[in-house]
This record gives sequence, structure tokens and C-alpha cells, in this order.
Amino acid sequence: MPEQDYTKYLVARPAYEVTPGIEVKGRRPAMTLMSNNLVPGANMYVETGWVFGMPDPNPHIHEHVHDYDEIVIHLGTDPENQEDLGAEIEFVVGGQPLTISKTSAVFVPRGVSHGPLTWKSFRRPHLELTIMIGAGTLAEA
Repeated sequence: MPEQDYTKYLVARPAYEVTPGIEVKGRRPAMTLMSNNLVPGANMYVETGWVFGMPDPNPHIHEHVHDYDEIVIHLGTDPENQEDLGAEIEFVVGGQPLTISKTSAVFVPRGVSHGPLTWKSFRRPHLELTIMIGAGTLAEA
């Protein structure tokens, strides 16, 4: 039997705390999966959201910068070809446009501007997942 009760580290219900100022068609509201609000002491902010159609407006994620390192993951959902994202996205990092059409992860160091994210094409639903290391809350992120 464990000495500690690890259920306090389980987030069984995500939080829906990210509220864009505008409605974005083709997306579900982002789910916060980990934060200090959900698990005190976690000291990282993790959110994900479904992209189920061509986002409108596009872009809706504009250029911004964080005081924390971030990993941005785009995850395809085709079980027969899990590397195929099902979309093509232009993601500008530090002024350099990156083309993303495969399941991928981008490390964005703190202080580096990133965005906009512009969907160039859409074929199938996919997930966008962000991990902010050291940012324990949405306000910090």
C-alpha cells in the first residue's frame, strides 16, 4: 500500500478557463488539464483543444510572447496514419514561418515571440496541446 494518496494528482475533470474574446468556429473551447489550480504544486500549465473544422477567424492565435518555456504539440487523429496531422498550419516562431502538416512538437523558449498560427488547409480533426513549464496558472501563462 502506498504511503501517499496519489489521487490528489489526478485531474479527472478538466477546467474550461480559457475564454477567447471571440467565437472561433471549427474549435472547441480549450481544456486545462494541469495547473496549480487543479493540482497545487504542479507548477506547469497544460491545455488542449480540438480543431474539428477550418478555424474562423483564421488566424485566431496572434503573435505573443511568454515568460515561460512552452511546448506546442499538434497531434493527428488518424489511427491508420498517426503522423498525418490532417491539416497544414503556418506557425511563426521568432519571425520564422514553420509549416506543420504532420504530428509534431515545437519548443518555444521563453521570451521568443510566436504566432500567428494560420491554418492553410484542413482535412480532418486534430488536437492542439500546449505545455508551459513553470507557469502554474492561466494568469502566468
